[in-house]
Amino acid sequence: MKLYPLFADLSRRAVLVVGGGAVAERKVAALLGAQAQVTVNAPVLTPQLQRWAAAGRIAHRGDAFQEAWLERVWLVVAATSDAELNRLIATLAGLRRIFVNVVDDAVLSSFHVPALVDRAPLTIAISSGGAAPMLSRLLRERLETLLDPSLGALGLLAARLRRRIRLRHPEPATRRRFYENLFAGPVADLLRHGRPEDARQAAEQALAATPAAPAGSVLLVGAGPGDPGLLTLRALRALNEADVIMHDHLVSAEVLALARRDAERIEVGKRAGHHHTTQDGIHALLLEHARAGRRVVRLKGGDPFVFGRGGEELEFLRAHGIPYEVVPGITAAVACAAHAGVPLTHRDHAQSVRFVTAHCQSSRDSLDWAALAQERQTLAVYMGVAELTTLQARLLKHGRAPSTPFALVENGSLPQQRVVTGSLADLVERAAFHAVRSPALLILGEVASLATSLAWFGAPPLGAAVHAIRPARAATTDALAAVHRA
Repeated sequence: MKLYPLFADLSRRAVLVVGGGAVAERKVAALLGAQAQVTVNAPVLTPQLQRWAAAGRIAHRGDAFQEAWLERVWLVVAATSDAELNRLIATLAGLRRIFVNVVDDAVLSSFHVPALVDRAPLTIAISSGGAAPMLSRLLRERLETLLDPSLGALGLLAARLRRRIRLRHPEPATRRRFYENLFAGPVADLLRHGRPEDARQAAEQALAATPAAPAGSVLLVGAGPGDPGLLTLRALRALNEADVIMHDHLVSAEVLALARRDAERIEVGKRAGHHHTTQDGIHALLLEHARAGRRVVRLKGGDPFVFGRGGEELEFLRAHGIPYEVVPGITAAVACAAHAGVPLTHRDHAQSVRFVTAHCQSSRDSLDWAALAQERQTLAVYMGVAELTTLQARLLKHGRAPSTPFALVENGSLPQQRVVTGSLADLVERAAFHAVRSPALLILGEVASLATSLAWFGAPPLGAAVHAIRPARAATTDALAAVHRA
């Protein structure tokens, strides 16, 4: 069940709670905290509900539930022990387009009451959609220990100053930075130390200070292979501080979902034959936004300095006097190998590893194929799916053994990861048979033989014999012939 998170203003709005037991009491307590006008329908009430009714804080109806009571309410809570009555209430509320919560019945409920961390006016709500309420409560307990009680006072101070802050800082980027200093600087420290008046004075001084022109900058950030859990903490912080995010095509939606919602996002990715933005265009955009005083995150798949043209972008920024920073990411070779169970180096198999790209004619012709064909080393080939025939042929021509193991890792680290294994002699046939598509990384060398025995993530490697594959000798002969055509 996918729920839309919503914070409802129930102040002075009518809510009906059907049921008078302990569960109903908890629901009523939360509703009173939201200043709702609560009516409780039950023949018998808990002592606390009786006290609230006697004090006039809630209205009480002791007779049987009546459909007419739904006419003027905004919300309904069905908290009785009568399943049929709960179902009837849910049905009648649904016909009137009234949100209803049926206790312990996620299917009948059109809204769910979350576990709350209350630092009023700051409220954090946690919901499992009724699937695992104890999990929500455990997470709430953890958050309670992490969030200082002074956050409520900080929120109230910001609320009192909000109008003046907007007038003083009309530009969103400048205003955002003021708030960041307010929430993470001396004012927050003073409130944590129990000095509210000093905190108020410090906030007034900060507001009265002449706003400095925002200084633009660029952060070159590695997004890793796609799994958001592999982002560094620094990368996550950068995504939440950015005014503009310029991201490659291969940056996953899950990673982008961790960024600030109001940051401007610009896709500048390059795919084979489909360049949304040229490199010169990327440079121009970096310069434009940085000179406008914005914090720009240049978000690249993997690591920006491994086949990511990060060095070129830093040279451009340096030449134009733009401050920059680099946040490394987990490069595809490391991530794909790890998730395929393939150690890139191993005492018994490989004492070195080479990162190689061969996605175009110029990159192929500049490679030292004789060195790449040597044994007891690992080749990690980026962007090579379209060039497997040439890769196979040239490595075989320069002496790499046809029996050399390989592992092709498609969508490494993601739930849809696939690993195809085999030997160099049948590399092209196996890739074609299993329809391997980009993004995929080729790992070639003795270490790739461990993919089957050390596999731990995703589906088992596709290493079984493929009947459509011809004998290794025929495949090798064809590969050697192909090099003369390449």
